[in-house]
Amino acid sequence: MPKIWPTVLFFSGVVSALASGQSFENTAIVRTVELGGSVVHVTTTYAIKSLTGVSNIYTIAISHDEREHTSWLEAKVKGQQQSLPTQERAFDATKGYHLVDVTLPKTLPVNKTLNLILETVQTHVTHPCPETARQGDDQSLKYATNLFVISPYATSVQRTKLRALTPRFLSHTTPENVKAFTNDAPVTASGATIVYGPYNDIPSSTTHAFISEHQQLITVHYHHEQPVLEVPRLKRVVEISHWGSNLNTQDDIFLHNAGPTLKGHFSRLDHQTQSYFKRPAPHVLSALTLHLPAGIRNAYYYDLIGNVSTSKLRAAASVPKNQQGSQFSILELRPRYPLLGGWNYSFTLGWDAPLEDSASYDRHNGKYIVEVPILTPFPGAVVSDAELVVILPEGASDVEFSLPFPALSTTIGTHITYLDTTGRPALTFRYKNLTVRHAQNIYVSYRVVTSAHLKKPFAVAAAFFSVFALAMFARRVNVTLDQKKKAL
Repeated sequence: MPKIWPTVLFFSGVVSALASGQSFENTAIVRTVELGGSVVHVTTTYAIKSLTGVSNIYTIAISHDEREHTSWLEAKVKGQQQSLPTQERAFDATKGYHLVDVTLPKTLPVNKTLNLILETVQTHVTHPCPETARQGDDQSLKYATNLFVISPYATSVQRTKLRALTPRFLSHTTPENVKAFTNDAPVTASGATIVYGPYNDIPSSTTHAFISEHQQLITVHYHHEQPVLEVPRLKRVVEISHWGSNLNTQDDIFLHNAGPTLKGHFSRLDHQTQSYFKRPAPHVLSALTLHLPAGIRNAYYYDLIGNVSTSKLRAAASVPKNQQGSQFSILELRPRYPLLGGWNYSFTLGWDAPLEDSASYDRHNGKYIVEVPILTPFPGAVVSDAELVVILPEGASDVEFSLPFPALSTTIGTHITYLDTTGRPALTFRYKNLTVRHAQNIYVSYRVVTSAHLKKPFAVAAAFFSVFALAMFARRVNVTLDQKKKAL
């Protein structure tokens, strides 16, 4: 008879968990916030334990404000590289938070645990404080987030770590009304890290009662010794040419320094002095280093005035398609003037690359497959509005494409340039708030028949024949007004 009691207790626990809707519980939640400029990386580790052993769907809750500024979201099992499938539910404005369902690799047995990693990238979440600074002043930013990582499941222990690049915090918020979850100091600071927690025995925190009573904003004020860069607009045009076996890429870039605006006037003498002693102001952008694809040639860089010669390109040799990303060409460019807080600089950057480095041919279906990068990553910057135009060869048909992540909009049009007859198919993709994590590739496949390849030679031959025919006809036409009669 006593042997029955463990079984009874087990099933009673399962029934209780099912009745309360709690398939899991969080044995621990650790959130790490890597503070930056216009981009902030957040890594949240959920140590989850199965209570029922019947579900492989774990639900993550994200506040509405945080979701609005999240441009990248990815879930993984700790120690694995493969991303887990995620599905965001329809937003309920009355609740004020978003729910994301993560499909686990398999259903966890009862009382088994798993460490789930959620990586997010937040954009436009910091602002300079003070909002103005002199040319040689320091730069400091403010960042605000919620104190608790809300979850539909109960949590045994939770903490939040905020890390800056330098150990220079000016201030931070001390949370209130948290004595029910900790008997120790609610926040501690050490060097370049501020820790909120640990907070213990937190119930399901997605309820209205918990959010209204305990949830609160915490703010940190920290020094940041790098320029806060944003790219409000980026237009990339990629043109595929089979006749020239070339892939031309051109970027029209509008660069903005989102740091504190300049107070007073700009002094070229002070700037040169700071550069000479290698003590530049942290909010001044004097140069920019970009990683371009390997094997590029004929690179050009110009702005509204003309060609900018203060740049240096170290081109890497071409690499096979299966080794793309292992080598890069390094472009060191200097704008015409240093970019201070609130200043803008627009320029055009382009290059050619061998088409065979990015294209392949599938003999089974007779289609070409071309790999097109969405953008060139700007270190520490966010691209607020991006447009990618892929121009295919004239006569391309049966066009298909594969996106690494959804675009805001996708359109197919026609691009007409010199020596074209019917025009070229052009794919246009639009994105918002792109970061380094979005620097991935689009795969475009299409079919070009032999007659389409001959359109351009026939067009050129027809044009020359028309010119010669017109010249021959013009030589035989007499346009004189006074013609002399022939003598009889």
